[in-house]
Amino acid sequence: MTTVSLTSALRKPLGRFAADQDGVSAVEFAMLLPLMLTLYLGGVEVSQAVSADRKTMQAAHTVGDLVSQSTCVMPSDMTTIFNLANDVIYPFASANLSPVVTSVAIDQNARATVQWSRTPTGTGPYSGDVTAQIPAALLVKGTALVWAEATYSYTPTIGYVVTGTLTLKEKIYLRPRQSTTAVTYQNCT
Repeated sequence: MTTVSLTSALRKPLGRFAADQDGVSAVEFAMLLPLMLTLYLGGVEVSQAVSADRKTMQAAHTVGDLVSQSTCVMPSDMTTIFNLANDVIYPFASANLSPVVTSVAIDQNARATVQWSRTPTGTGPYSGDVTAQIPAALLVKGTALVWAEATYSYTPTIGYVVTGTLTLKEKIYLRPRQSTTAVTYQNCT
């Protein structure tokens, strides 16, 4: 008898509990909130990283494009060009941007040789034969290239979904526009 009376005694309260709809929305919201926050913060972080990557590409292109429009650049020109790259990367921190521009001459044997390489702080990282680092399709005999790179160290603002520092790197090769010879540095007359 105790089993039957216990079952009948619990049937009514359990039935009311199962039929009760009060607070269901609050419970569902509490269950979905972590997922919704993760999706929102992840979307913000990924879109910021994509924006920083595009700005890095634009900075590399700006540096290369401005140098390729000249036949000769002076140190003061390079300072201005690198300052413009810092303006392009805005609103991201310009201190995390590392642009490099290199003038390359390609001889009659399709050998690419660095004429000069510069960074905002001085001499760039490239010298000598860089044939292996230039795409084969660009090794046209008797021509020249302006090789521009930009590296940006992006650290997510929130760091909830994307953590750590992402190194964004872009490079671009342009032909000098004013001549077929390499753009010279500092010997402008």
